[in-house]
Amino acid sequence: MSSSAKAESRRDILPRYASHPAMSAQPPITIHHDKAQSRFSVETDGHLAHADYTLDGGRIIFTHTFVPPELRGRGLAEHLVRAALAHARLHKLRVVPACSYVASFIERHREFQDLIAQGTE
Repeated sequence: MSSSAKAESRRDILPRYASHPAMSAQPPITIHHDKAQSRFSVETDGHLAHADYTLDGGRIIFTHTFVPPELRGRGLAEHLVRAALAHARLHKLRVVPACSYVASFIERHREFQDLIAQGTE
């Protein structure tokens, strides 16, 4: 993929979200929304963490969240999921948490439970 195509597919860049205690000494996090790849991602120290999804009408189905072992413990999965759920809310998408991490995250953070699609609770 050319650099201009990459820039085009990553145009929707989301801001840093609430700080995680493990991230306090780390530089700011920028989450990228790569529509062409159907994923939210962050690249840190040469490694890519991502939350993948598919769209189905007015639903966003989160299928997989991955953080490489080298990046674990830094709160990146939380940042990815918060950005993805903020996107869902902004675009009025109903959430299907097929990914176990997203499902448990929503269970722990009640402020996102209103996004759950009917029949997936």
